[in-house]
Amino acid sequence: MSAIAGIFQFNNDQSHPYSGESLMKSFDQFPSNQKGTWKNDKIFLSCHVQWITPESVNETLPFYESESQLVITSDAIIDNRDELFDRLQIHHSQRKTMTDSELILESYLKWGEDCPKYLIGDFAFMIWDVRRQALFGARDFSGARTLYYYKDDSCFAFCTLIEPLFNLPFIKKQLNENWLAEFIVIPTIIENVDMHHTVYKDIYQLPPAHTILIKNSKVSLNRYWSLPEIKTLNLKSDDEYYEAFHEVFGKAVNEKIRTYGKVGSHLSGGLDSGSVVSFAAKSLKEENKELYTYSYIPHDNFIDWTPKHYIANEKPYIKETVNYVGNIKAHYLNFEDKNPFMDIDDFLEIMEMPYKFFENAYWLKGISEQASKDGVKIVLNGSRGNHSISWGSERLNYEYYASLLKRLKLLKLNLEMSRYCENFPTGRRKILPTIAKYAFPNLMALFEKSHESNYHFPNFINPTFAEKNNIYERTREGDIGITGSFKGDLNDYRRKYYDKLYVWNKSGTATTKLSLRNAVWDRDPTNDLRVIQFCLSLPEEQYAKDGMERSFLRRATKNILPDKVRLNHHIRGIQAADTIHRMKSSWGEFHKEIQELIKDSLLSEILDVNVIRNSLSNLGKEPIPELVWSDDFKILSRSLIIYRFLKRFN
Repeated sequence: MSAIAGIFQFNNDQSHPYSGESLMKSFDQFPSNQKGTWKNDKIFLSCHVQWITPESVNETLPFYESESQLVITSDAIIDNRDELFDRLQIHHSQRKTMTDSELILESYLKWGEDCPKYLIGDFAFMIWDVRRQALFGARDFSGARTLYYYKDDSCFAFCTLIEPLFNLPFIKKQLNENWLAEFIVIPTIIENVDMHHTVYKDIYQLPPAHTILIKNSKVSLNRYWSLPEIKTLNLKSDDEYYEAFHEVFGKAVNEKIRTYGKVGSHLSGGLDSGSVVSFAAKSLKEENKELYTYSYIPHDNFIDWTPKHYIANEKPYIKETVNYVGNIKAHYLNFEDKNPFMDIDDFLEIMEMPYKFFENAYWLKGISEQASKDGVKIVLNGSRGNHSISWGSERLNYEYYASLLKRLKLLKLNLEMSRYCENFPTGRRKILPTIAKYAFPNLMALFEKSHESNYHFPNFINPTFAEKNNIYERTREGDIGITGSFKGDLNDYRRKYYDKLYVWNKSGTATTKLSLRNAVWDRDPTNDLRVIQFCLSLPEEQYAKDGMERSFLRRATKNILPDKVRLNHHIRGIQAADTIHRMKSSWGEFHKEIQELIKDSLLSEILDVNVIRNSLSNLGKEPIPELVWSDDFKILSRSLIIYRFLKRFN
């Protein structure tokens, strides 16, 4: 587990002499409990091991199974161990000590290349099959762990990270302009639509939910998972839905806290992380373990400028959860001496590529570092909860009410509207026209002009660079996530979200690389495949019932979360609102460097410096905290990250 690498030499061709040791050299910067290699005349496999689970302590990786003549190197935590033990008929005496890597090998022996379909967890692995003279591997369905590779006529090389591959003398570092063009043009946090390529030419990544097979000098990729048709779950009562949720979510949490070390969790003032923490703290109490929570909070002298329905400092809500749940050792971290401008170079080194979460990078890194100091090995989060356990929104409620209207369920509609108006400061006269629009969109269009926004994120790519890379044609797949807006049925949007690979990849890239530096794994129970499929099976009304947005989770966590958090309809936490406030001492340097990049001849071939110059003018010379979410600040911070990356590249 932790970091894997290897080289497959084709046909005993020695044009690329073994460079296994140089491939492993880059891992020396990371903590390890053990380093292992396995090789013959064709294959070099390695693993930079960090112990996380109880079974991984003293595990040998790569692992050679002599009877089957299989060798595995893996970066994996498998969650559904009990299910696999039963399916594979593993003797009970072996189950407690069997490692996840051995379990993957047993799955491969039974199901062959279909084995990833049966695995639940976070994983990337490669198996050398001596008898088939084939190298087979896979990456988990949402890309929680990374796997990069290079292939030419003589060899195939793979690695958890990109940079170690450049230690091989036959791989040259060259910029992939297509990748960079996509990064610039996509306005949202998504970095790239093409999940096969990376920011470097000839360095590819195995996409999430894919297997890879290298045989007879050929590389074959296969997508092994797509969202299946999910039948609606019909139970007799709300209590039965809650009970079923508690069972599936509780199981996911329990399996993800499996570690020989301490367990931590991100904790905000909201529903998702609060639910994760509540279930985890209860389970850990049975093991006589305490849950460590980590919460980012703004500077002590930060004045909250955000609108009244937002809160930049969620500490009052976090404390409610901590006190209500119990068995928690809480950490409130304000990273007093940190700001995202100071951390750009370090985070570029971690990411190995440009990134877009400028405002959050420093505190995500800081939490990982603090958890490592505390002896924590697993850090939970609820990052994917918005699309699974806490699905719901104002629009979803209106769509549900519209469906009641169209089906003439008027008594039910009247009751739901009454409850909605109790929860929100509004009246029926205000919400009825909106409900009518969703129920009869074509009819309503006849009576009023469209008020749809024509807003577009400003384009700051050099037009010639965009045309050269045919970027607009290649990003038209953006029916979800890319443009930042979605038209159509929300349930259809949600299904497509889970079927698009590019919405998954960015978080796995960051967490894998942070975990290597700090020997801490991020794990997300809200992203567990069983939890996702359960949440997608719930009837629509469960998410909009009783006049509440995100209704199901609010009702299902009664007596689990404090009501101040559970029934908070009006205040939403917003992170990193103090970004510009933190940058006050660096504001002059920030301005100066933007002016430098405007004059850079290489950068001007990639970015539209006129747009950047205009954004700098709009931002002004004084650090105004309210501009943190402005397009101008995003353009400047992203331009600066690209500029720093290209300077490192050259």
